[in-house]
Amino acid sequence: MPASPLKLWTLDELKVVFYQYFQMPFGRMHSGNPEIIELAGLIGRTPSSVAMKLVNFASLDPSITQTGRKGLSKASTLDKEVWSNFHSDWESLAEECEALKQKFAEENSLNVMERLPEYSLEEFVGETTRAVVEIRLKQRFFRNAVLSSYRERCCMSGVSDTRLLVASHIVPWKDDKSNRLNPRNGLCLSAIHDKAFDKGLLTITDDLKIVLSEELLRKNDSFIQRVFHPLHNRKIEEPERFIPDRQFLEHHRQRVFLK
Repeated sequence: MPASPLKLWTLDELKVVFYQYFQMPFGRMHSGNPEIIELAGLIGRTPSSVAMKLVNFASLDPSITQTGRKGLSKASTLDKEVWSNFHSDWESLAEECEALKQKFAEENSLNVMERLPEYSLEEFVGETTRAVVEIRLKQRFFRNAVLSSYRERCCMSGVSDTRLLVASHIVPWKDDKSNRLNPRNGLCLSAIHDKAFDKGLLTITDDLKIVLSEELLRKNDSFIQRVFHPLHNRKIEEPERFIPDRQFLEHHRQRVFLK
C-alpha cells in the first residue's frame, strides 16, 4: 500500500506555531511538552510535527544560532515568509494569532480562554469588556515571551518561582504603545525587584549592569542591605533571546531612575 501523502502546513497553522515559538524556551521544544501537546490538539497536528516546526523556526533565529545551537535546517519557504512578515511586529502577531487560535478552538469545540491570567484593571477604566480581554491576551503573550526568554528566572536575584515573577516593562505600557508587546522592552524580575525598578530605585546600564540609586545605597535597613546592596554593579543574567534594547534602558535611566 503506498504511503499517504504528507499533510502540508497551512499559513494559519504556521502563524500559530510561530506565535508559540516566542513564548517557549528553546530547551522545551519537544513533543513531550504539555504546551506542545495542547497546541497540536488545537490545530490538528501531532506533537512531534509541532515540535519539529518550532525547531525549524529556531534555525531562523539569530539569537539561537549565534550560540551554536542550530535547530533543524529544513525551514520551508513558507516558514521563512512567516518569520519575515511577523518577526518584530508584535502587536499584529498577537492580534492575528489570538484570533486564529480562537478560530481553531471553535472549529474543534475547544476553549482557549480558560487560563487567561488576572491583571489589574486600573489602566483600563472605560474600556469595553472585549477590549480588556484583548489587552489581557496581549499581556499574556508579553509575559510568556519575557519569562521564557529569561528561563523563568529573575535576572537580578535568580528567583525561579513563576508565582513571584513579573514581566516588567522597561518603558511603561502606557508610555509607548508601539513597544508595549516588544519582548526587548521587558525584564523578568521578582515582584520586589520589579517594584524597585518601576520606582526608579535601581536601573540597568547599556552593558547590563545593575546600578542602585544613592537613596537605596544610603538606606540603613538590614533587608535592603542584604537583598539589594549586593546587586550594585553586578551584571544581570542575560536572556536566551530578546536582549534589552539600549534605547529603552536609556529612557529608564533618564526618565525614571532616581539618581
